[in-house]
Amino acid sequence: MILIAGPCVIEGREKLFRVAEKLTKYHEDSSIDFYFKSSFDKANRTSLDSFRGPGIDEGLKLLEEVRAEFGFKLLTDIHESYQAKIVGEVADVLQIPAFLCRQTDLLVAAAKTKAVVNIKKGQFLNPADMRYSVKKVLETRGVMEEGHDVARDNGVWLTERGSTFGYGNLVVDMRGLMIMREFAPVVFDATHSVQMPGSVGGSSGGKSEFVAPLSRAAAAVGVDGFFFETHTNPCEALCDGPNMLDLDAFDKALNDIKAIQNSLKR
Repeated sequence: MILIAGPCVIEGREKLFRVAEKLTKYHEDSSIDFYFKSSFDKANRTSLDSFRGPGIDEGLKLLEEVRAEFGFKLLTDIHESYQAKIVGEVADVLQIPAFLCRQTDLLVAAAKTKAVVNIKKGQFLNPADMRYSVKKVLETRGVMEEGHDVARDNGVWLTERGSTFGYGNLVVDMRGLMIMREFAPVVFDATHSVQMPGSVGGSSGGKSEFVAPLSRAAAAVGVDGFFFETHTNPCEALCDGPNMLDLDAFDKALNDIKAIQNSLKR
């Protein structure tokens, strides 16, 4: 099982390392393919005044320190084409934000690196249309075939993070997980799926109490991995606090997922 976890944005070395230390047991679990996630820049915040992170230079330096200390594989976002080559030298996975999932130049630049490219499904897109984003990466890498295994073997994932449902709300259509798994491995983003965009006067809200039930539902449907943003104290987080899980809640959610997966195997 692919597992992506970590704080939404790098808030400083001390907080970053505190979360990383708590996640070491998942890295050591042989049943999990673990990736530590945190963003050096959140370029799509609602307000100009919102905290964005330390920037690419300091952020990549801190992520490299996390790798050196804990041995984690790393995942982080890129927002502009020029960032792909630089970040691809540090991160094992380059994540394409949902709002940018159709940006051809960004996808092509990411595909030219050695990193896995994790494309978040746009909140505005039919799940079936994500096939074309996958094809942009595969064809740039010289691969003309399609399919789940082809994408997996050539380093392309898709991540579901909910679809826009009216203003300030997202819903998850579980059928989309099955549709997208036909042409790429699918990761379920349990924490962003409960986000409520722009609902808190210049920032996004969320309903973290729905993270666990949605992740259980995705486990029952069947996905290749899960994405959770975690924090030592979500109430104090500088980004996405309302939809993040504290580390105890994250641990319980993951245990439930494993129980469902084991039940299905039996």
